[in-house]
Amino acid sequence: GEGEGRIFAEMAEVNRTEEIEGGVEKLSVNEKVDEDVENGCVEEVENGGDGENGGIEDGENGEVKAKKKKKKKKKKKKTGGIAEQTDPPTVPLRCFFPDDVYPEGEIQHYTGNNENRISNEELRAKERLEADLYNSVRKSSEVHRRVRQYMNTKIKPGIKLIDMCEQLENCNRTLVEAEGLKAGIAFPTGCSINHVAAHYTPNKGDDTVLQYDDVMKVDFGTHINGRIIDCAYTVSFNEKYDKLLEAVKAATNTGVKEAGIDARLNEIGEAIQEVMESYEVELDGKTYPVKAIRNLNGHSIGPYQIHAGKSVPIVKGGSGEKMEEGEFYAIETFGSTGKGYVREDLECSHYMKNFEVGHVPLRMARAKQLLATIDKNFGTLAFCRRFLDRLGEEKYLMGLKNLVSSGIVDPYPPLCDIKGSYTAQFEHTIFLRPTCKEVLSRGDDF
Repeated sequence: GEGEGRIFAEMAEVNRTEEIEGGVEKLSVNEKVDEDVENGCVEEVENGGDGENGGIEDGENGEVKAKKKKKKKKKKKKTGGIAEQTDPPTVPLRCFFPDDVYPEGEIQHYTGNNENRISNEELRAKERLEADLYNSVRKSSEVHRRVRQYMNTKIKPGIKLIDMCEQLENCNRTLVEAEGLKAGIAFPTGCSINHVAAHYTPNKGDDTVLQYDDVMKVDFGTHINGRIIDCAYTVSFNEKYDKLLEAVKAATNTGVKEAGIDARLNEIGEAIQEVMESYEVELDGKTYPVKAIRNLNGHSIGPYQIHAGKSVPIVKGGSGEKMEEGEFYAIETFGSTGKGYVREDLECSHYMKNFEVGHVPLRMARAKQLLATIDKNFGTLAFCRRFLDRLGEEKYLMGLKNLVSSGIVDPYPPLCDIKGSYTAQFEHTIFLRPTCKEVLSRGDDF
């Protein structure tokens, strides 16, 4: 009767519970693993157990029956900050932060008239209202740090620069979970070598190989919802360049220290130059003064706008304009053993849609189609030819040239000092919060 049925049902449930505790896997556990595999936080490995279904068999009437498995099981990657990354990276950053809260950058307190901001409760409340923005830019910064950490194990003499850039960009896309204009790469990977100071990335067919005696600037960016982290460092293998790198790193740190609410841009530039040009470097028996490259600058950063209007000079002179609360800046400095002045040279690879441009009528059909691709995938973020190649674009150079001549897209050719000279760069993104200055991209490396 009904009573007996209930008793048997309860006994079956007890047995089922004992079986589960005895090592039989519940179907819901499998479903959870599948869900974690789908969202990218778990590595899918071969199922163990009997049968084609890895220990789960179809029973009569379509029921599913749990079955004991052998030792080999689906393995979950550990989460909660102790997840293991693969090589090359395939696990998104969020899997290492299950609470979706990302680490704060380096905090520097304001000085002078602004030193009391740190304890102002009204300003603290103002910051709490922007918690989502802060967390988002910290996530981008953590992606940048981890990409640097990974690539520093791969950047060695003998690597082809195009391979290096693609490894770095793939790592960047994976960690940030690139998705159209919502998140992804902020601009092409710069890997400018020796006298080339900036804006060089290999085009298709460029087989340049990194050499032991090269000085390479690694400059790349990450963004989430258009909030860009712009950060760069210099790689060299020969110790003879150490003083050059030391000078530029010290100059960048000086710029970061001097920056702040109400800081005047020209005074920051003067402080940077003073530190940079106190160094000299001996190369093959000849001593060279380290010169700040006077026509390169740091800059303010806006949403989807890498250069948002204000320039931070790295030599004395320039605008006496002040920095303001809530602004983001890329504080970057360049040092050279050459003239300390760059000019455009070599084949162009970097391009960016003009941020201010309105509707411009185009006659060339190929240019219209290419512009649609640019709008969809990059918007006003910088891109390079390799990015167009990756999207499957072909025979686009005439269309690109038409967009440039129409003023819709701006070209950014490599910037070079004199041949035979060596240049170095270090750069951090800072955020002028109401209570303090946060060096978002600071890491253990620099």
